[in-house]
Amino acid sequence: MKTIIVTGAVSLLLALFGSPLAIRILSRQGYGQPIRVEGPKAHETKRGTPTMGGIVIVVASLLGYVVGHWVTHDAMTVSGGLILLLMTGLGLVGFIDDFIKIYRQTSLGLRSGAKLAGQAVIGAIFAVEVLQHQNGYDITPADAHLSFLRDFGPSIGVLPFVIWVVILISGLSNGVNLTDGLDGLATGATIAVLAAYVLIGIWQERNDCTNFISPQCYSVRDPLDIAVVASAVLGACFGFLWWNAPKAKIFMGDTGSLALGGVLAGLAVCTKTQLLLLILGGLFVLVTASVMLQVTSYKLTGRRVFKMAPLQHHFELMGWPETTIVIRFWMVSGLCVALGLALFYAEWLQT
Repeated sequence: MKTIIVTGAVSLLLALFGSPLAIRILSRQGYGQPIRVEGPKAHETKRGTPTMGGIVIVVASLLGYVVGHWVTHDAMTVSGGLILLLMTGLGLVGFIDDFIKIYRQTSLGLRSGAKLAGQAVIGAIFAVEVLQHQNGYDITPADAHLSFLRDFGPSIGVLPFVIWVVILISGLSNGVNLTDGLDGLATGATIAVLAAYVLIGIWQERNDCTNFISPQCYSVRDPLDIAVVASAVLGACFGFLWWNAPKAKIFMGDTGSLALGGVLAGLAVCTKTQLLLLILGGLFVLVTASVMLQVTSYKLTGRRVFKMAPLQHHFELMGWPETTIVIRFWMVSGLCVALGLALFYAEWLQT
């Protein structure tokens, strides 16, 4: 528990005081945010705001994790390392995308195929690695099963599992990316889901099958260190949100949104709560679904369901103030997290 607190505090401080430094450096280099031409006109005032702030989140999370373990003398684990490597790898894909946008001064970066390919390669490596690295109890970071509140059903096999994890990682990272359209929106929603995974990791540690065998126990490798990872990213997001809240002085860019979506997917895989993540991250699912519905409707009927997609821009064009949308979407995210945690705890009581 001490490691969770120290790690979160270090990450928070690093992001809180590192963000102004990043703002100065990025501004000096001219790394400002390009704006979609067809986007809401109110966004024109955001043109030139420093972007690629996700670098701060990734670096603060990594340093917070290392310092937290160094201070408390707790050993780092394979599960924690793999999740952080997934976050860093996807952050690199996002960084390349952001850099291309800035270099070309356009809202279009990597081609969609290239971006998906990068996500797929990194996701596949993660999926293969989590099936390796047994501990002394023959438990690996993940098994080739689908999971909701824990693994269920028979093994689906290595290849289907890898494909499923790649879909989950790509879907969540793109979902956070689509949600990252208003100041502080994606950061705040991610904080809520990360807080849930801190609680889930602690609960799984307290009811670990390696400590006692019971119907309620969890066969999860390194649950407490998974909570440490969640705390590291949570602290970094809190520190970054201070500068990212409306009116944002820095944007996370694809560097941050892809990294955060990846870390959420990694936490879900390693805690064996893959499908539960779709509830905990319900806001990201809703925003992604709005884009899919808009595209499908337009291609089939030539009509748009929303004034603009993703969903938050629909409400902007309806006249809602940006801060109102952000707060209400945070409330939706909080309700999704509350529902997910309620299902997680209720299942334990009924076992």
